[in-house]
Amino acid sequence: MRVMMMLCLFGIFNTALAEEFYAKIIVVIDGDTVVIRRASGLLKIRLAEIDAPEKGQPFGGESKQSLSDMVLRKQVKVVSRAVDKYGRMVATLNANGLDVNTEQVRRGMAWEYHSSKELSILQEEAKSASRGLWAQTNPIPPWDWRKQHPNTWSGPASAGGGHKKPTLPDSSCGKKRRCSQMSSCSEAQYYLNVCGIKALDRNHDGVPCDKLCGKNR
Repeated sequence: MRVMMMLCLFGIFNTALAEEFYAKIIVVIDGDTVVIRRASGLLKIRLAEIDAPEKGQPFGGESKQSLSDMVLRKQVKVVSRAVDKYGRMVATLNANGLDVNTEQVRRGMAWEYHSSKELSILQEEAKSASRGLWAQTNPIPPWDWRKQHPNTWSGPASAGGGHKKPTLPDSSCGKKRRCSQMSSCSEAQYYLNVCGIKALDRNHDGVPCDKLCGKNR
């Protein structure tokens, strides 16, 4: 009886995690983490099976831009896998039929991490073609980079499993109105897309605070 109860509970738990829904990406934090808004509030999503360069790491900016080009301000399909210890949903994203997680690896914008044979093959192809981060002579995997730079990010430096724990700007949306008050492009995107501070997008191109989020960055 106890075994049956445990199996039933396990099945219910897995069903809760195995969720599919559509949502608009309102903020891209880095090359493997985004933010959506649901009825229950803001939710961070960590892309499953990949690990992107950190913000301060070589190709961190390029990886974030690659993900932004695919999903920012777009409606995507989210297929959840789990919830990590930081409360983030771990999931795959699909944008107009494009597997976003896989595409980050194919472009050379992220490492595959304990994933499928398919992703391992795509990573080797990207490496052979010197695409993205593989154009570097000796790219450092983000899990090693985190160990070497423990004070430059906020998560644990455990091998491979310690992903970032970024923070969002003030969710009250009551204090900041100007680009000079924004500390990052992600914060500016949050205040434009979530808080509706249109003054941050003076040329109405959908990109706030050109000095922070300019297309040349």
